[in-house]
Amino acid sequence: MDTTLSRRQRLHRVIFETDTPAGRRFDKILLIVILLSLLVTVVDSIQDIHRDYADLLTYLEWGFTLVFAVEYILRLYCSPRPLKYAFSFYGLVDLLAIVPGVLAIYYSDAQYLLIVRIIRMMRIFRVLKLSPYLRQAHYLVEALRGSKQKIIVFLVSVSTLVTVFGTLMYVIEGPQNGFTSIPKGIYWAIVTLTTVGFGDIVPKTPVGQMVSSIVMIIGYSIIAVPTGIFTAELANAMRGEQLKHDCPVCVKKLHEHGAAFCSRCGNALFPKE
Repeated sequence: MDTTLSRRQRLHRVIFETDTPAGRRFDKILLIVILLSLLVTVVDSIQDIHRDYADLLTYLEWGFTLVFAVEYILRLYCSPRPLKYAFSFYGLVDLLAIVPGVLAIYYSDAQYLLIVRIIRMMRIFRVLKLSPYLRQAHYLVEALRGSKQKIIVFLVSVSTLVTVFGTLMYVIEGPQNGFTSIPKGIYWAIVTLTTVGFGDIVPKTPVGQMVSSIVMIIGYSIIAVPTGIFTAELANAMRGEQLKHDCPVCVKKLHEHGAAFCSRCGNALFPKE
């Protein structure tokens, strides 16, 4: 029994604990496997390569599926709460990494293979759980939470703006110039405001062209607003994380981001258990 527990603890340290050398090596190997599996999926979508190397690509997919299946079983085995892990976001992503290989065996129809390829590409979400990206992902989530209300206000304002301009262009240009309805005008306003400019609907009248110029100028003015909001919240999230870096010995606060040792007493800020 002790041997079993010891084995589970060792596996848990390698697979789940990202601050150990073995855990970091495991994450690097897993990252390479994930990227290779995605590369195979992308290459397999090229008709000429799929036709000439179908067998090789199939064997590679089975190999990746086997690796991910073994990893998933090991995670369930060494997890303190297997059911909680299995139904967590990352647990479901790990399970989805296995599904494509199984589906490809039983369903060879082109329609089902398209679904299989879509699920395969979801393996990229597994990168988010690897240790080098966990803290950065945490910052992004905190920034999104902090900027949520401001972004909503911004989107409501933009929605009101495109509705007004879309309706105005529908009245000015009319169906004879391609503005056959208010939704069509709103579509044009969105395309113009975001400076995409597909060119499928173009104002013909002088007044419409003047309004179009105003919309484009406004688009350049407001396109950086959500970026600024998110950047400010991201800086606040990283600054807030710095405040948590307190020395456990001398209790000094406000250490630099990424610091491993106290600037006052020299002790480790994050002592290993």
